[in-house]
Amino acid sequence: MRDSRNADEEASAAARWDRRYRAAVAPPFGEAPNDYLRMICARQDFTARSALCLADGDGRNGAWLAGQGLAVTAVDVSAVATERALALDARRGVSVERLTADLADWSPGPGRTWEAVFLIYLQGTSALRRRALDVGKAALAPGGWLVVEGFAKAQGPRPDMGPDDPDRLYDLAELRQALPGLQVIEAFAGRVCLDEGIRHRGEAEVVRFAARRME
Repeated sequence: MRDSRNADEEASAAARWDRRYRAAVAPPFGEAPNDYLRMICARQDFTARSALCLADGDGRNGAWLAGQGLAVTAVDVSAVATERALALDARRGVSVERLTADLADWSPGPGRTWEAVFLIYLQGTSALRRRALDVGKAALAPGGWLVVEGFAKAQGPRPDMGPDDPDRLYDLAELRQALPGLQVIEAFAGRVCLDEGIRHRGEAEVVRFAARRME
């Protein structure tokens, strides 16, 4: 049974993101998929036909992957975001298994695996990030891909684009340490130009990381 502190934190995160999505006059991160996700899917060695999207927000990545023919499961803490994601799925004519749950304590059912797991801009604490990475790694089928993008520690707190808490920023060394046993395919830390809705627009320091379960 969860302690009351964990329950309060979950309620707080859900309420915070619900407020943000309700207040948004347009999809905060746009409706197009993340560029790095699309780049990975375009690789010749990417042959995944199922995907798990952790922290999928209002659905841009999950809906796009489903449109490419993948069987997609998507998880997000915000019920408001999930409702909007389902509306996006309907407009696109795709089906996505969408779950409203906090990654602090969510796990897939026993034996469930996916050929790709995407963790794109999870803006949680380092503890939540590690938990999500653990879940993602455990959910990988043999040969499966784990793909991560987030704002880098080199950027520092930046309320105009990204978290204002340094604990919520990403570091390549942390990702490598958190994912032993996976074969690193790509690891990038540097400046890119983002064009993802009204919240991710302009130059930013990011981390991009892709690894595979090869056994």
